[in-house]
Amino acid sequence: MSGAKNSASKKHTASTVDEAEIRHFAKDSAHWWDENGPFKPLHRANPARMKYLKSRICGHFSRDEKSLSGLEGLKILDVGCGGGLVCEPLARLGAEVMGLDADENAITAAKAHARQGGLSIDYRCIDAVDLKEKFDVVLALEIIEHVPSPQDFVSMVADKVAPGGLVIFSTLNRTPKSYALGIVALEYVLRWVPRGTHDWKKFVKPSELASYARATGLEPTDVSGLVYNPVRDAFSLSATDVDVNYFMTLRAPEGKTAKKKKA
Repeated sequence: MSGAKNSASKKHTASTVDEAEIRHFAKDSAHWWDENGPFKPLHRANPARMKYLKSRICGHFSRDEKSLSGLEGLKILDVGCGGGLVCEPLARLGAEVMGLDADENAITAAKAHARQGGLSIDYRCIDAVDLKEKFDVVLALEIIEHVPSPQDFVSMVADKVAPGGLVIFSTLNRTPKSYALGIVALEYVLRWVPRGTHDWKKFVKPSELASYARATGLEPTDVSGLVYNPVRDAFSLSATDVDVNYFMTLRAPEGKTAKKKKA
């Protein structure tokens, strides 16, 4: 444990980008907005993902979850934004959104789709390490299982959130069930995603993610599962089942209070 704390406390300068992973996703980046294409699982999961994100963010910043502009004035960073599947609904809810991805093809697709929808989103093809700004909310969704060092990645993400802000991760748990469903079923049986998309050994257990986060000063406030129902062909949130996909919400140490929406 002491080694983890020492490593996480160092100023992060190394890249968190795995070039091989970027090349793997880049070949399909033109199809980010094809609901039946290589990113089909993310499209299926997006309603449940957005329900979770909106609930946690609105709760933390005392916003009206039912409001169509409930995130107005909040600065949100989406690290590993891909084609913008999460950035766009956040922008529609009034947030000031920045999306980062090391895949230039993904950023190109994201910018084009945002223009079509008349949305103003700051998309950048850069390594998040190089970003100096601070945000009220930092999202790292379905990305930590694709980076060279999860511990360094968590440290880098923690450095981007403003005092009193919120960090939300989503990833895959490292369990026998996640191997069966996250790799065998998705890649070989259902063929929802290309083979080789995931490496089970790089999946991150909630206890590991929480440990990395606490070493940076972040404090876990919620862990929830994301469960697929094949009968309904839909994802839903679970308070108990984190065997495959899960979210973790973390609170940054207090300091200068993150801004709240004006009444």
